[in-house]
Amino acid sequence: MSNTIIIRDTHDRQAAAEALHASIVEQVQQLADSGQWRAFLEFARSFHNYSLNNLLLILAQQPDATMVAGFRQWQAKGRQVRKGEKSIKIFGYREKKTETATDDDTSAEEGRLIRYFPTLSVFDIAQTDPIAGADPLPSDPTRRLVGDDDHGVISPLTDQLESRGWRIGREPLTHANGYTDPQTLRVILAEGISVEQSAKTLIHETAHIELRHIKSIEEYRQHRGRMEVEAESVAYVVASLRGFDTSTYSIGYIAGWSDEDVTVIRDSAARVLAAVHSIAGMLDQ
Repeated sequence: MSNTIIIRDTHDRQAAAEALHASIVEQVQQLADSGQWRAFLEFARSFHNYSLNNLLLILAQQPDATMVAGFRQWQAKGRQVRKGEKSIKIFGYREKKTETATDDDTSAEEGRLIRYFPTLSVFDIAQTDPIAGADPLPSDPTRRLVGDDDHGVISPLTDQLESRGWRIGREPLTHANGYTDPQTLRVILAEGISVEQSAKTLIHETAHIELRHIKSIEEYRQHRGRMEVEAESVAYVVASLRGFDTSTYSIGYIAGWSDEDVTVIRDSAARVLAAVHSIAGMLDQ
């Protein structure tokens, strides 16, 4: 049985929502002051940016992979691939210039450039252990929720969105938990995420709709950081009003999209709280 606490009194809910939004500013500031987000960001940037084809190869072989690197790359990061671990195969890229020309249009001095794609072996972080004495890896400040309770969110929000002409679906997403497609009126949630993460993501995508973020793709691209801060702030507050805490995911997410600038969060308060009350009203129904 769910232990969700639902606040229906409008005045009480307004006060609670305002306090929760204010707490986002405080938590993001604490994360910024700790340096945790910056440390993790620098660590994440140190990994190779794989092509889409290689990402698909990685996920096909190990669907829960999060960070992958070669054997020696992991050693350089202070981690050792465990003995007996099966490698993930991807394609590399190499160029080689022949010493002599092979056609009339290429001079003997220039030679011919040959491109080839050797098979490479990489390993996920879950296949490694820390090397004794090495610096610990920075922790990810955005950890997905793992609960199996939707706290009464998914069904009523789905009904409300479908009554407006939206369709809710699932797709295998690699780098997102969900997205909203205004062209086809679809809200897509990632396959494989937990029930609780699905509930939070559905609130987030509903917030994009309520805040009219999806009216213009060009405007979204120009102001993506602010819009993602607003949508995730709504998700955090609404989820808290429903009785579940998303801070282990939401605070890091908001810190990242705001670039740790709390003024972005403060300036969005009125819009966020209006969307919170609108979505909370949908859930009350």
